[in-house]
Formats: sequence, C-alpha cells, structure tokens
Amino acid sequence: MIAEADPQGLGATYWFEAHPSAAPYSVTIRFSGTRIPVDGEPRTDDSFERIERVDGITAGMGRIAVTTRAQGIRSGTWRVTATPVVQIGTQTGTTGTAPKPAALPRTVTTAATRLAPLVRGPGVRPFVWPALVGLGTVVAITVQAALLARANLDVAAAVMISMVASMVGFLGAKFYYLALHRRHPRHFVTAGTCIQGFLLGAIGTLTVAAAVFGLPAGAFLDATTPGLFFAMAIGRPGCFFGGCCAGRPTNSRWALWSSDRRLGIRRYPVQLVEAAVALLLGVATLALVLAVNPPVGGAVFAGAVATYTFIRQLLFPLRADPRTPRGRGLTIAVSTAVIIAAVAVSAAA
Repeated sequence: MIAEADPQGLGATYWFEAHPSAAPYSVTIRFSGTRIPVDGEPRTDDSFERIERVDGITAGMGRIAVTTRAQGIRSGTWRVTATPVVQIGTQTGTTGTAPKPAALPRTVTTAATRLAPLVRGPGVRPFVWPALVGLGTVVAITVQAALLARANLDVAAAVMISMVASMVGFLGAKFYYLALHRRHPRHFVTAGTCIQGFLLGAIGTLTVAAAVFGLPAGAFLDATTPGLFFAMAIGRPGCFFGGCCAGRPTNSRWALWSSDRRLGIRRYPVQLVEAAVALLLGVATLALVLAVNPPVGGAVFAGAVATYTFIRQLLFPLRADPRTPRGRGLTIAVSTAVIIAAVAVSAAA
C-alpha cells in the first residue's frame, strides 16, 4: 500500500505573520518530531530534528508558511514540535531602528507520514503541472496541424513527429534538470524539468524528423511556433502552482503568495509573467504565419525562440535561483544576435 511504501516522509508546517513595521529580520525554526506510540526500545528513525531558517523578512510580506520535510523515518503518526526564534540584525545593512518583532509561539501538532515524493507544503498542487502541460501539448499539436493543413503539408506525418518530439523533449527536460542541479540519474523520476532541455530535445527531433520525412524544415518549424508558445502559456502556470521556478520573496505590490515547496510567502510571480510572454509570442507568431507568409522558412521560429530566451534572461534576477551574470550576459548577447539576424534575413528576402 502507498501508506506503507518506502521511502516514507513527513511534512510539518509552521505559520506566522510578518511584523508590519520591523526592520528586516530572520526567523529560525527547530522542528522536533517523535513517532507515537513508540513500541519497545526507541530507534533512530522514531524521531527527527530539522532546522529551517527564513532570512530577509520585511513588513508587507504577510502570512508566511515554513515547511520542513523529514524522510527516512518510520511510517505512522508523529507529534511535531516547532520552536521559533526571532533574530534581529542578521541582515547586512539592517539598522534595527524599527520596532522589534514579538516572540513567536511554540506549536505542537500531529501529522501522518506518506510517500516521501508526495510530501509538499501549503499552496503546492503537484498534479496541476502535468494536467496543464498535457493540455498545452494537445493545443500545440492542434494549432500546428491546422497551420500545416493550410500550407498543404503532410499533417499525419507532422503530428506523429510532434508527439515523438514531445516525448524526447520531456526526457531532455529531465536530464537537463539533473545536469543543472548535479543530481544522480537515479533521481530521474522525482527530478524536476527545465524548459531549456525540452526545447533542445523537441526542436532537435523536429528538425531531424522533418528531413527524414521530406518536410521543409523551415516551414515546418514556423508552423510549429505558435502552438509551441501557446503550450508554454498554458503549462507555465503549472510551475506556479507546483512550487518550482519560484520568484524571490518580496513585499512588492505585484507580489503573489506562492510556495517553493519549503517557504510559502509573497513572491514575484515570474512563472505567470513568462506565461504572459509566451502567450503574446504565440499570438504574434500566429499572425505572422497567417498574414505575412514568411519569405524565409524558419525565421519566425528562430526569432520567436530568441525573443523568449532574451526576455527570460531579464526575468532571472527576480527568481529565487538566479543565474550567474556572466552566463546571462552571454545568452542575452546570442539571443540579440539571432533576433537581428532573423529580422535582417526576412527583410532582405
């Protein structure tokens, strides 16, 4: 049964309100868990202790949820004690002139274990992501098929190619995530995905398969572009609800409450901004393919992907896991060159 399958895990959450007028401060929470009841002599997996720290808490961040996840423990019911400690003056540049936050209360709760990969914090809905990605894939292939039929290309072959490309792209997204986060391949099933890996795998497959089936690669890719971005516009909010690619905590008026599976707090909604960008690119490229009849095959595809990549790099500083400035700068430069080349080639044709 799932309730007893290994590995077992347990999630415990501590909620508190950010002080409305304090200088930036930190909260450290010690979670101590004990399995109840303990039969016979206590074992090492009958208890656990975890320390979770939240830095940079400021006024306006509202309600905050800190979740710890314990794995490798015995299944059953646990009593978990959360003991918070407020720390003042731990942030660089803090003046400490604002009122000191009041001490936070200690809490005791009970929770039951479950299959470890299913342990998530508040606000995380892991099944939304695959549902939205699946819907996006259907929309992408439908739009692509309609545009290919309009261009009198082999729709059946294109749909088959796209389905295979989607599967290869999914594998690419998984392996890209493993490589980026330096995770062992044994974590493949529970690992996240990266859009860069999906694009590399899917686009490579589309290009090679188009040549094998005798389809004009440029026209094929251009017809695929609107659906590709509509799919990302539909699927990207799944990351927002799934707790991945989260934005940085902030008290900005544009912030939305969301979680990175550990910390639920007001954040920059970068996943939703990316979805909006993808939607605009989908509409723009659809208009180009329908109205302009691109003179150079593949120019719409190259320009749109480069534009998306360019904007994505601008959003990275708002993410909780920003990329290095050097890597971002190089990617922005390459993306800009591709955009200029796509426009120049189309204009000269």
